[in-house]
Amino acid sequence: MADSLDFALTGLVTAYKEERNMRKHLVSALLVILAGFLFQVDRVEWLFLLLSIGLVIAFEILNSAIENVVDLASNYHFSMLAKNAKDMAAAAVLLVSGISALIGAIIFLPKIWRIFFG
Repeated sequence: MADSLDFALTGLVTAYKEERNMRKHLVSALLVILAGFLFQVDRVEWLFLLLSIGLVIAFEILNSAIENVVDLASNYHFSMLAKNAKDMAAAAVLLVSGISALIGAIIFLPKIWRIFFG
């Protein structure tokens, strides 16, 4: 069990160190969490925000893993199948990120609106 946890934590650290988009997602996650405290979101809203953050980060890790495996399997030579696999993995991240942004907008925009327009 400890080995499995160590491998997973190593994967998280590797994703953070080697993937620029992972660092961007983590900064975004931190900003969303801070906004959640600032706007005093309720429990249900927290559930949606935390689930969204977790899904975006998990999908980014999976995307990076798929890219690494495809590069290894294709020996860095162009292949339409390799390109398709990488593009589809990126599309999954885009989809989850878009849905998460929509969830954030649904939660935060009414709160921001009330501040400015009462």
